[in-house]
Amino acid sequence: MPKTLPLDPTQLRQAGWLEAPRLPLNQYRPDPPAELARYGAPTLRRVYRDMLYIRGFETMLDAFKTQGVYQGLAYSHKGPAHLSIGQEAAAVGLCLPLEPEDFVFGSHRSHGEILAKGFGAIAKLGEAELASILETYQEGRILRVVERFAHPSLQERALDYLLYGLLAEIFGRDTGFNRGMGGSMHAFFPPFGILPNNAIVGGSANIAVGAALYKRIERQPGVCVASIGDAALGCGPTWEALTFASMDQYRTLWPADLGGAPPVLFNFMNNFYGMGGQTLGETMGFGVLARVGLGVNPQALHAERVDGFNPLAVAEAVARKKALLLQGQGPALLDTLTYRYSGHSPSDASSYRDKSEIEAWQAQDALQHYANYLLEQNLMTQDEQAAWQQEVQERLRRIAAWATSDEVSPRLPPGSEQIARWMFSRKPGPAQAGSPWVQKPLSETRYSVLQSKHRAGLDEAGNPLPKLKCLTYAEALTEALFEAFYTDPSLIAYGEENRDWGGAFGVYRGLTEALPYPRLFNAPISEAAIVGTAVGYALSGGRVVVELMYCDFMGRAGDEIFNQMAKWQAMSGGVLQMPLVLRVSVGSKYGAQHSQDWSSLVAHIPGLQVMYPATPYDAKGMLTLALQGSDPVVFFESQRLYGEPELVVPGGVPLGPYRVPLGQPAIRRSGEDITLISLGPALYRALEAAKRLQQYGVEAEVMDLRFLNPLDYAPLVESVRKTGRALLVSEACERGSFLHTVASNLSQLAFDDLDGPVVVLGARNWITPPAELEDLFFPSADWIVDAVHERILPLPGHQPRTAQATQEILERNRLGV
Repeated sequence: MPKTLPLDPTQLRQAGWLEAPRLPLNQYRPDPPAELARYGAPTLRRVYRDMLYIRGFETMLDAFKTQGVYQGLAYSHKGPAHLSIGQEAAAVGLCLPLEPEDFVFGSHRSHGEILAKGFGAIAKLGEAELASILETYQEGRILRVVERFAHPSLQERALDYLLYGLLAEIFGRDTGFNRGMGGSMHAFFPPFGILPNNAIVGGSANIAVGAALYKRIERQPGVCVASIGDAALGCGPTWEALTFASMDQYRTLWPADLGGAPPVLFNFMNNFYGMGGQTLGETMGFGVLARVGLGVNPQALHAERVDGFNPLAVAEAVARKKALLLQGQGPALLDTLTYRYSGHSPSDASSYRDKSEIEAWQAQDALQHYANYLLEQNLMTQDEQAAWQQEVQERLRRIAAWATSDEVSPRLPPGSEQIARWMFSRKPGPAQAGSPWVQKPLSETRYSVLQSKHRAGLDEAGNPLPKLKCLTYAEALTEALFEAFYTDPSLIAYGEENRDWGGAFGVYRGLTEALPYPRLFNAPISEAAIVGTAVGYALSGGRVVVELMYCDFMGRAGDEIFNQMAKWQAMSGGVLQMPLVLRVSVGSKYGAQHSQDWSSLVAHIPGLQVMYPATPYDAKGMLTLALQGSDPVVFFESQRLYGEPELVVPGGVPLGPYRVPLGQPAIRRSGEDITLISLGPALYRALEAAKRLQQYGVEAEVMDLRFLNPLDYAPLVESVRKTGRALLVSEACERGSFLHTVASNLSQLAFDDLDGPVVVLGARNWITPPAELEDLFFPSADWIVDAVHERILPLPGHQPRTAQATQEILERNRLGV
């Protein structure tokens, strides 16, 4: 059933004018009596204390990094330290109206936001819940350190816990928030609503949208804040996040009782510099950052500029935006005016700006101005101010001593394999109570039609059955999706043309009628947002399968796949899971920008499971496996195979769910003389070549890899030891192919049993030509037979038809093709 959003030409072609809303700039007006009534004296005093701790923490890091000593304590910090000195008011003001269940995602310069959000959570959590968090997080590893030295008061112990956990993480200690795996730029602490901080400029934008999507669909409390820098507006994924969060369908097509748009606030910490590039007047053209909201939606993202030198101004603006977000009227944007006194990093001498500029901003220092405010309102005495300053110095000195001690705060020992155990969680993944949200019973959907089809493409005598009556590769994937959606309430799916079209290649056909919009919807053509939001959705506790229409489009989502999807489980020290499946179709017929196999590129990236089924049996069983796990999976599918029935696996595709064993290659044909190892649709070329080799008395064993990572080499080694020879083939370009990794490993693992070199065949190292010329490009059975003859085992009387001699390797590499 197609969506009902008619496009009326008579209305859309009418002449008129578009009126833009006015955007407020620094409109907050201090009102001490009202502020006292709103926040109370203890909270207004805590704002100063929190700012003081952030300034002291960053100053301490600066001393360690630039001088190697802090208050007489010597330590050499090798890692990065991007400091936020000068931005304290903006961070504390941001977090003041937030609750522990509100999420803040930060940037590489987010120590201030981490501490501010933590201080706020400590102030608002009940004692029992706070104590439980400290005792249970990371099996109490951090608490055991803090308890050796900390104040007996729970609140004071929690402050030590927060400061120590962050500093130990920055110093790469096993007692840090993320066991030293996140470091300065990636630290986070979910129990306090401090979600992953991101070293990639603007990297948190899409992830925060995905987390907000999870909160909306799963009806979870709170909002999500993407706290990123002004230079992030030069990054495409940031704009994709803005548009993804602003889609009309949240209000026009989704159920009204779900609550509207995902509750996400884009908080731009506008310090006017991206490294040394000055956004105002040099590298950007918006003039006032808030202006960009005008180009996104009719509400202009409720954008405004707020004075980040006044923490109460920021807090008031965030409170208003939060109220809008909880009502489903988001997303919202804040242009939070601030300034960093320090350089981009301690090695930055700020040669791109004049000293007088820095001094002018320091003269407006928020810390001093807010202290004066408290003094003028008799909310703090000078003696109390001095006492707080001394307390901060003493506490930070004590915590720094713990965090720099190898005895108190050890790192992972030499030779440790612990990081390997964090790469994948290998757990069943999220499970939710209750029935999945569907629109009709499974028996009334297309699933029942698919179940009635022939499960194989051949009858018992081996004769072809009518294709239209056989379950195809694409339909096997559809069955797996139906079964997953009707058993896992946490699962959602989206991508380009996934809903009404049924997916560009029909894999989602029938699910449109079965699922409500929030579980299956069309995304904009924003590949970075598709993957990045899926990362946020998965790390928040949901399960998601998203689709990129063509493998070639992975380049548009490179950071989200390689730096986000692949890394957060390990960077969390085992805290996070990533139940995310990225379906990617590998094309043919469409030429150079739509017909590339990039499986080798993905397999090179640590942290991803990579699957590539070649048969309908595997398509269903492997997708079911991926959808039941807790790890990120890139799931390749061949467009060549979508319409093909099961011709290889005896018995065809089983009814009901089943799983293919993770990482296990499959023997598709037994033989004694040579092992042909294929990946993806090249399986069928290998099987054809095996038949031809029989003419020469050569019995080939054909193995289908199915998996790139993980991959169990034992069955491959066993086969190669039996045959003594191996040829590997896939449709990826030969240069840099994953098969070279397999060949190298086999050469080492079965060296004594080999009777010849391990040969790799792939597509030519050209751009992919149009469909009419593909026979020149992709490996064929002729290529395989000729390569066996030329490089491994001369075949009696064979006359090569293609150029596969070793001389061709020399010549093609000399020419770069």
